[in-house]
Amino acid sequence: MNVVKRLPVLIMILTTITCMTACSSNVGNTQSNSKGTENAVNSTKEPLSIQMFAGLYNEVPEMTDAFWTEWQKRTNTKLNMEWVPSGDLDTKLDLLLASAQLPEVLSVPDFKRPSLIGAIKSGAFWDLTPLLGDFSKYPNLKNNVSLNAFKYRTVNGKIYSLPGSRSAIDPGIKIRQDWLKKLNIPVPTTLDEYADALVKISQGDPDGNGRADTLGLIGGGVIISDGDASFASGFGAMNPTYNNEGGLIYTNLNPQYTDTIAYFRKLYQSGALSKEFAVTKRTQAQDLFTTGRAASYTRSIWWDKEWEDLIKKNGQPEAKILNLTLKGPKAYAVNLTIGGTGSFLISKKVPEAKVIQLLDYFEKTASNEMTDLAYYGIEGVHHTVIDGQKVLNEKGVKEVNTTSKNAGVLATMKWGKVISASGDKAYNDAKIAEVKNFDEIGSVDPFNYLNSDTWNELWAKRQDEWKSMVTKAIVGQITMEEYQKYVDTINNLPEAKKAYAEFATQYKAIKP
Repeated sequence: MNVVKRLPVLIMILTTITCMTACSSNVGNTQSNSKGTENAVNSTKEPLSIQMFAGLYNEVPEMTDAFWTEWQKRTNTKLNMEWVPSGDLDTKLDLLLASAQLPEVLSVPDFKRPSLIGAIKSGAFWDLTPLLGDFSKYPNLKNNVSLNAFKYRTVNGKIYSLPGSRSAIDPGIKIRQDWLKKLNIPVPTTLDEYADALVKISQGDPDGNGRADTLGLIGGGVIISDGDASFASGFGAMNPTYNNEGGLIYTNLNPQYTDTIAYFRKLYQSGALSKEFAVTKRTQAQDLFTTGRAASYTRSIWWDKEWEDLIKKNGQPEAKILNLTLKGPKAYAVNLTIGGTGSFLISKKVPEAKVIQLLDYFEKTASNEMTDLAYYGIEGVHHTVIDGQKVLNEKGVKEVNTTSKNAGVLATMKWGKVISASGDKAYNDAKIAEVKNFDEIGSVDPFNYLNSDTWNELWAKRQDEWKSMVTKAIVGQITMEEYQKYVDTINNLPEAKKAYAEFATQYKAIKP
């Protein structure tokens, strides 16, 4: 064999020897080098850019602040957020869906909004069912979210949205406890006692300004927007109610809900309900309560500490908010959620490869570690630990809030919507004690998860008219008999009966 023919063979032998030598020198270090390589890849991996539409419940956040910098660092993302004020969220969402110019991810407060269901059925969002599979790749999404979260939010048996996981105990009927004490009014234990207490407060001078100008119950539309579910629960409106054909009547149109409206009519006539309730927006109601103008308001319990602090800054240093446990004619006036009605949906325009990346992001946000960050921020930056409890400081209150919880699926926390991240242990223990039995005595509206195209089409035509009739009934422009006739007219429509039959079938199949 000549030299030319032997040269490739020699090169191959030398290469093999070199490789064997190198490999033998690394025996025992294979695992650490592999891990080091993995870490190096992760540390240099480009952040995942996510375009997201989400609700704004506080001041517009600075995405480069300490909280959002840490959130994006831990998830290796670059969030491009379109924050929409909560009061404009539904309107903006409807316009967005109609335009079909969808961002990559929608974070929405109500997964069964008719316009959203319509967009889902028209193919605007990814069917996540085959991608999630048996959830073996997504243990946080499987184990850390609210019970039945995926079961409740299916559309035609398919999963199109990931849950905004929250606690079942959420809204509370609040009252100024310090005003009760000042006016020697016993803490109300029934809806009737509550009504009497509001009359006394509104006719008194609890704020000491020399005028009887204190408002009783306020809310953004009250019976239509804020608090109606809590009060209606006391009248048994959340109990499944069927018509003569066995159809499940929509909650707002069942007899118990009509009884609730009659109750609000009495509140209005007595002066216990704000005269401006029908035109008060949610932001205005919140301002009225936090400036010490009103006695009662119904919202999430975790607002109490922040609102007490605001009332104190507005010249009422003794302010104390109490969430009431009120017995109604048929049940307690306590409304429970299904553990978060919010949803994250992924636009069908997103490539499948990126959908997988987005699911990995949401899986990470559903971890206990990311949930802790969403509630308390960074130790030493946003909170300190006092008596074993994390307490937000001034920076934490500014950066870690309701808005900061809207960019990812979080793990469910029983007291997540009760305790205040800025309250100390004594404060939060007392707040939990106020509502400790809510999950046992409260009611869930089945229409939080039932859905019908037939009903959506009908209600879209009738809802505004119904709201107007509710207002007229409360302020006395029509009698309760006239209101009842109006309700009967809707309930007897063929399409309503068809929808009620569909609701009954669904409820039987998926009820808890």
